[in-house]
Amino acid sequence: MSDGRIAQVEVIIFKVISNNPLFLLLKRHPERGGFWQPVTGGVEADEDLKAAALREMKEETGIEDSIKVFENIHYFEFEANGGYGWMKEYVYGVQINEGVEAIISDEHTELKWCSLDEALELLKYEGNKEGFRKIAEIYG
Repeated sequence: MSDGRIAQVEVIIFKVISNNPLFLLLKRHPERGGFWQPVTGGVEADEDLKAAALREMKEETGIEDSIKVFENIHYFEFEANGGYGWMKEYVYGVQINEGVEAIISDEHTELKWCSLDEALELLKYEGNKEGFRKIAEIYG
């Protein structure tokens, strides 16, 4: 990125059951913070943001198929720990069929499908929470 900020993607995976979205949260290993989050990850060289989002989704959950991908949901900036500097995180929403299940990658210890209210309680960062609110507005 020309302004020196590193690009990262966030993927909010959800199912709609009885007109209500259920969101997938993943719990990071304790040595990586131990908090709940959606799929997140870096953008590889020469990879566009949407491709990065779909790759990260597959790597972290095993999910490959979707009903719809929502682009330009939200983006936010934050200063990353560990000397990485400022990051720009671009949020995507991915709706999947209600029968699709996720698997846990080695980056996480647990997964959970939850309502918006529960997701907002469990998520640590406000930037993540705002993306979830925006997806929920689509199905409000």
